[in-house]
Amino acid sequence: MQKNQSKLEFIVLMASLMSLVALSIDAILPALEQIGISIQIPKKSNNSQLLVTMIFLGLGFGQLISGPLSDSLGRKPIIYGGFLLFVIASFICVSATSLEMMIFGRILQGIGLSAPRTISIAMVRDSFSGDYMAKIMSFIVVIFILVPVVAPALGKIMLDVYGWKSIFYSQLLFGVFVMIWLWKRQPETLKEENKIKFSLRLFSDGLIEFIKFKQAIVFTLISGFITGSFMVYLSASQQIFQEQYLLVEEFPYIFAGLAIAVGFATFLNGTFVMKYGMHKLVSFFLIIFTIIPIVYVALFYQKSNPSIMILLVFFALQFFSIGFLFGNLRALAMQPVGHIAGIGAAINGFVSTIMAVPIATFIGSYVKTTSLPLFVGFFICGSLSLVLINFTKLTPANR
Repeated sequence: MQKNQSKLEFIVLMASLMSLVALSIDAILPALEQIGISIQIPKKSNNSQLLVTMIFLGLGFGQLISGPLSDSLGRKPIIYGGFLLFVIASFICVSATSLEMMIFGRILQGIGLSAPRTISIAMVRDSFSGDYMAKIMSFIVVIFILVPVVAPALGKIMLDVYGWKSIFYSQLLFGVFVMIWLWKRQPETLKEENKIKFSLRLFSDGLIEFIKFKQAIVFTLISGFITGSFMVYLSASQQIFQEQYLLVEEFPYIFAGLAIAVGFATFLNGTFVMKYGMHKLVSFFLIIFTIIPIVYVALFYQKSNPSIMILLVFFALQFFSIGFLFGNLRALAMQPVGHIAGIGAAINGFVSTIMAVPIATFIGSYVKTTSLPLFVGFFICGSLSLVLINFTKLTPANR
């Protein structure tokens, strides 16, 4: 029983570390318009989307530092350092008087949060492997998904009662709680004999080792396409629901409902992955991910937005397939690089994020009066992912 309790606590703690990122993104979505007014972003401008996409830019680059350092110095010290940087960045955001200052703060937030986000994955890889690692990742992601479910609603309440700055302060309070929990309850997962001696070649040697594995490269690139397409939704959701459909008050609850679709699929994945394996599930749901937008584009090309219920059905189906992709893609990419888990997680996160940011920025610039460009983006990213899987001809022998 004690072993099961420890495993459950580990899952919840790792999910909480990852949730710092989701909270920093999703809680401010209802406040984008008010933040825009405060820092003088022109109305009917897509620049407010940058407050979402730029934190991902920081996440991408920050992982290149935090991941390799954690392989050398240990997982927990680097997480603490990253959180301290996040605290400084949050105060910059709260004090921002211009778009440029806010973007700088958001990038810095991303760099700081890259430590708990990346290293939590490395800690999972330190502790588990194979399909069982995918199962653990699925349960972590299920809990992690609860944050997007509640974050916009909490953000809306805090916005209405205390103003948008209170959203940033609440993130800091949650972060302090998680750091104390990590310090008191979680042992260091990187064994002393597995530490890599620190040197300036730490990352370059890790990169050379990483690219030896076709599986790690392929599923990292696919993660970039899927993350990029989903990031468009994250950055444009406020504009779609609040501005195109005028659902200002309903937005947090719509966002929560769609997040549940991802969470439900991820929960099912925890069971299915042990029966069918990661690769089969990824292959099948990539096909579903690509077919759904084809149907949407065929029905609504050069037409106005459909009713909100029709749009939500298509979004829910799309996100259900995503729920089977996120955890499995990351686990498949990490499986062959367990001996360099910190650097491996850093490279995987960096490449997928740096791919995702321009994808989201480009596609998001077209999401103005209709959500059609978002589904076109889903289709393109899904098609490229299918090409990658088929092109590499992965077989059980090299999986």
